[in-house]
Amino acid sequence: MAPSGIPPNPGAPPRTADPTRLDAALSTLELTVRRRLDGLLQGNHLGLVPGPGTEPGDARPYYPGDDVRRMDWSVTARTTEPHIRQTVADRELETWLVADLSASLDFGTVGCEKRDLVVAAAAAIGHLTRGGGNRIGAIVASGSELSRVPARGGRPHLEHLLRTLASNPRATPGDRGDLRTALEQLRRPPRRRGLAVVISDFIGPVDWERPLRGLSARHDLLAVEIIDPRDLELPAVGLVTLVDPETGRTKEVSTSSALRAAFAKAAAEHRAEVASALRRAGAAQLTLRTDGDWIADVLRFIVGRKRGWTGAAAPGTPNRTPRGGEAWQ
Repeated sequence: MAPSGIPPNPGAPPRTADPTRLDAALSTLELTVRRRLDGLLQGNHLGLVPGPGTEPGDARPYYPGDDVRRMDWSVTARTTEPHIRQTVADRELETWLVADLSASLDFGTVGCEKRDLVVAAAAAIGHLTRGGGNRIGAIVASGSELSRVPARGGRPHLEHLLRTLASNPRATPGDRGDLRTALEQLRRPPRRRGLAVVISDFIGPVDWERPLRGLSARHDLLAVEIIDPRDLELPAVGLVTLVDPETGRTKEVSTSSALRAAFAKAAAEHRAEVASALRRAGAAQLTLRTDGDWIADVLRFIVGRKRGWTGAAAPGTPNRTPRGGEAWQ
């Protein structure tokens, strides 16, 4: 149960569940994404997945671990310090979202529900992969129901996709979500190589690892984990009735210190299991919380991944080259 009197979270996305305020909420969301990300991501940090391409970009100092084949000998000779030439991708990108809107996402105890963060994450990804003929589509999993938004480009299509997510009917309590089937829908038939983004709270059995691994053979993967503080720990509020939205089961319990400790331990173990499965599948992981500044979290993730790919860490810091070496810059 959510404790009362929690102040609104200034970093939370606008609520999109109210149909009468949907247009205003989506407009506010678009302005928030454009103003904050465009104002903070400049130069090499524009875009989510530009990747290495064939067009020459800027030169930068060489760090141990960089590909020596990209050495810029003219700049190296002029400066007497080793430099490499960065490249800019010139290919179109096709992005597919797997958006989990099962019953466990219809929950939030701070500034928004988890399903609002699903829409916000989709808006950020759409904004960061837009332009240049890029396309974005989605498979929406609402309980056992699956729907598809074809991959197209342009701002009107992105607005349509976000409206589809925001207005998607809530899943019936007890109608367990099927993330595995949604991933299989994206995997078959095979699509052109691109970016696959899975947005979910990953609550429930970790039975989706195999299809996720299958996607990694053809696509670069990003997993966006949506969590609420109550997913991790229970407050000391005495006697409460807990509801499992995925099964519809209820149970009345007393939130004793022993129960809260056991709940926190089980939650931590499940999150560790999810993180391990994502790593084995080759997926990068971004965590967004209902009690956090989600755009700041997106920004830190993007900048960190780009620095890791370009080797822009301090000398002596190990470089982390992403699998495939193509989608993350």
